[in-house]
Amino acid sequence: MSDEARQLLRDARRNVRVATDLLTREDAFDIAASRAYYAMFYAAEAALLSLSLSFSSHSGVVSAFGREFAKTERLPRELHGYLRRAFDLRQSADYGAGLSVSEPAARGVVENAAQFIAAIEEYLGAGEP
Repeated sequence: MSDEARQLLRDARRNVRVATDLLTREDAFDIAASRAYYAMFYAAEAALLSLSLSFSSHSGVVSAFGREFAKTERLPRELHGYLRRAFDLRQSADYGAGLSVSEPAARGVVENAAQFIAAIEEYLGAGEP
């Protein structure tokens, strides 16, 4: 695994930890959801790097992850669904007004992010350093 992929996985784990911490704040569910998305995004980038693929846009990463991992069943299809839902929720969280993400939605996306990262780490043969 490349150093860049290792760093992306470290960033993914850090973002999911921050997202989990933010769930304790009633005024930060949208920020928690956004951080959970970024955790998945970084892990997806690491997985794509393992195939020597890199993309300049978020939608490119989401689409390529589906094509390269879900469609081919290298990884469970549900992971692509987690990433797509997180992408949509992040859009609402980052660009919506006020508290645009509910507590249950934020908790769900944070849980999905942890599962997503664990699956990518297992696929890449990585774990906590």
